[in-house]
Amino acid sequence: MGEKRRPQFYLYIPPNMPLSHPQLAASRQQNNMKTSLFFLYLFSLSYFNVVLVFGTGRSEGKENPFTAKASLIRYWNNHISNNLPKPPFLISKASPLNAIDLAKLTQLANHNSLSSHIESFCSLANLFCSFQEDSSKLDAVGKGKGDANFAVYSSKNFKGYGSLRRGGIDSFKNYSDGLNTPNESFKKYSRGSNAHSEDFTSYAKDANVAIDNFTNYGSSTTGGSGGFNNYQERVNVPNLRFTSYDSDGNKHKLSFSSYSSETNSGSEAFTNYGKKGKAVPAEFTSYSSNANTIGSSFAGYGMLGNSANDSFKAYGDSGNNPRNNFKIYGLASKLGIDSFTSYRDSANVGADSFQSYARDANSGKVNFVNYGKTFNVGNSTFKEYGKGSTGSTTIGFKMYDLARSFLDYAKKGVTFAGYSNSSSKETSVNRWVEPGKFFRESVLKQGNVMVMPDIRDKMPRRSFLPRGILSKLPFSTSHLSELRNIFGASMEGMLENALTECERPASRGETKRCVGSVEDMIDFATSVLGHSVTVRTTENVKGSRQEIMIGEVKGINGGEVTKSVSCHQSLYPYLLYYCHSVPKVRVYEAEILDVTSKSKINHGVAICHLDTSAWSPTHGAFLALGSGPGQIEVCHWIFENDMTWTIVD
Repeated sequence: MGEKRRPQFYLYIPPNMPLSHPQLAASRQQNNMKTSLFFLYLFSLSYFNVVLVFGTGRSEGKENPFTAKASLIRYWNNHISNNLPKPPFLISKASPLNAIDLAKLTQLANHNSLSSHIESFCSLANLFCSFQEDSSKLDAVGKGKGDANFAVYSSKNFKGYGSLRRGGIDSFKNYSDGLNTPNESFKKYSRGSNAHSEDFTSYAKDANVAIDNFTNYGSSTTGGSGGFNNYQERVNVPNLRFTSYDSDGNKHKLSFSSYSSETNSGSEAFTNYGKKGKAVPAEFTSYSSNANTIGSSFAGYGMLGNSANDSFKAYGDSGNNPRNNFKIYGLASKLGIDSFTSYRDSANVGADSFQSYARDANSGKVNFVNYGKTFNVGNSTFKEYGKGSTGSTTIGFKMYDLARSFLDYAKKGVTFAGYSNSSSKETSVNRWVEPGKFFRESVLKQGNVMVMPDIRDKMPRRSFLPRGILSKLPFSTSHLSELRNIFGASMEGMLENALTECERPASRGETKRCVGSVEDMIDFATSVLGHSVTVRTTENVKGSRQEIMIGEVKGINGGEVTKSVSCHQSLYPYLLYYCHSVPKVRVYEAEILDVTSKSKINHGVAICHLDTSAWSPTHGAFLALGSGPGQIEVCHWIFENDMTWTIVD
């Protein structure tokens, strides 16, 4: 057996406290009392491990040398070979941990024990985390005889809510509307209820970063209905999860109206939706309409269902770069009716995948009306479509785009009508790209007036982690289960999205790395550019979403073609940046003036990509500017809290 780990304690010794123990006195005497604020000394007594923190008063204007910020500054001095001022906007993102908290959390990380102290870890280190609350009082309300009516209700977790209810209706109105980061969790909601109804009206509307998790929703219910109206409308970064949604239900009607419309850059997942349901009608009306870069996943949808009736109306209409993934849809269902009406109508590019659709179905009916009538053709694939279906199963398509592909589909029983060989004719029409997000290099001239896009950082405020803690945390999709155990199951989707992007193969000519500490960012930037580097960002957000005038313009490195490292935020519990080297660019600084008064309101940093030959033809820049890969240069502003590194002039 190994040595038994001894309890560890942190003991603070004030500067003027007399020390009678000879070992303690000797330890203090060995300190350099003039230059340090704290001295950490580990020693062992007969039973305890004790960390002594000696207070020595304040040094004149010097940073505590044992904080995470002080460690970063030393690292900067050792790895950046110029005397330019350190960028305040970057240094401010360093971990706020003081000497004592840093020592404690580092020890926990070394022993893989952060998960058991996750709340204090997130609070002290300024992370974005999701916690489960004690919902015993709410459980009592949900299980009572009376109906529950929640109005103006915010960011709560419900466990076992509405379970085994008999009749009645629970209503949620104005739930978490307008919050920055609403975080709700419903577990075992309405499970096993009979003739019970749930009504969600205006749920998390106008939020910024929303994390919602419904687990075992409506499982084994009989009768009743569930309704979602204005669910997650106009959310910036939605992260929605429905797991085991209405599994084993019996005639429990589900309705989603205006689901996640006008959202920006998020993901939604339904797992085991309506599995083994009996006569369960599910209706989606206006699903993800006008959304931007949304990822939607349905797995196990209607699987093993009996007499189900599922309807999707206006699904993904007018979306920009939607990515919808349906897996195992209607597998082995009996007597089911599945209908898609106006699917992806007027959508812009994107990638859709249907796998194992209506496979082994028996006497069902599947119908697509107006499928894939997109504004710009994307990529859509059907695999195992209707394969193995029996009985009088019928599958029909109307107004179907020839650009779609079918792999391994049923040769009989599939009817295609109304093919449309449409092609993109309006690539110069800017329908989805925000005005001013991309522009030509010629625009950056003094006196020009242009629209500045919304450059505000909409991510939750977080800090970097110290390298000593960061190095102990796993960072790969193969270790997703470990990360879920640390940060919580409700964060899984957010974790997976960021990790997947970080693991994506580099594009042609690109060198990339995801960094969670300033030290790692310095290492990557200097490995690409050398050690005499500097970093810039746009000074503030003034001028966003309005016309601005360009003042004095300065080209970095004399306006010559150069190389840079650009870093963009990713949504993750700690501050995480996707950094990549960008060859063949020109970087500019420009004074931003008010159009009317001509006074300076901002100092902008812009980067112009001169080689766009490896970019996708459907890149938003080409939609906005009306060209294609390799034909034009493309410029954009550096947004708030993003940055670009260059060689010093």
